[in-house]
Formats: sequence, C-alpha cells, structure tokens
Amino acid sequence: QVQLVESGGGLVQAGGSMRLSCAASGMTLNDYTVGWFRQAPGKEQEFVAAINWGATGTYYANSVKDRFTISRDNAKSTVYLQMNKMKPEDTAVYYCAADKHVSASAMAVLTRSSLDKWGQGTLVTVSS
Repeated sequence: QVQLVESGGGLVQAGGSMRLSCAASGMTLNDYTVGWFRQAPGKEQEFVAAINWGATGTYYANSVKDRFTISRDNAKSTVYLQMNKMKPEDTAVYYCAADKHVSASAMAVLTRSSLDKWGQGTLVTVSS
C-alpha cells in the first residue's frame, strides 16, 4: 500500500523548534515534488512549503519564510520541515503531499484534490 507518513509533531513552546518528517511507504519520494500544508482548527488548509524532486527549487508561504526550511534526503526517501521561531499561529495539523507533475511553486496554488498523494497529518501545537 502506497502512503505518505508524517511524524515529528507534538507540543512546543513559542520561540522553539520542531522538525517534521514525511516518509513514503510502498514508493519512493525521489521523483516527486513534495510539499507541506497545514490546517488550523476552523480554518482552511494552507500551503506551507514545497521542494522539487531534485531539491533544486524550494518555495515558501510568506508566513513561514525565514523561519521554516524544507529539505529532502533522497537516500532515505524522506522530506523534512524544520520549523524555528515557532509561533502560536503555527498550531495546526501538518500534512505532506507529493506529486510528480508539478513544481514547488505550482504546488502553492493547487488544491488538495489536484495533488496525487497525501499523508494523514501530524498535529503541531505551539503554546504561548
């Protein structure tokens, strides 16, 4: 069964750091552009960051630029989201998504139904 699995969520204080991982089961992520999205309680899902398959291009939402870093380790078929200087408004369920046919910047404007694969999400809570 092909699936994406997120891990690394939990509780962190404002100003702290956390690293999320997105790993693939039953497939390799190496040929995919991978992105992170998040959905806060009562809000719509929003794009966070994306990285293309060769790690030659990344794209970030303005709200996380200079605080979050997306990276990938193709040897481990894993994509990471390093989150620093976290704020309470970063609290959300974070999802990773993967698609072979879009760029990192294009992923920022696509909806859930437009992307090929999604994980189940991991909850991140930032306390004030």
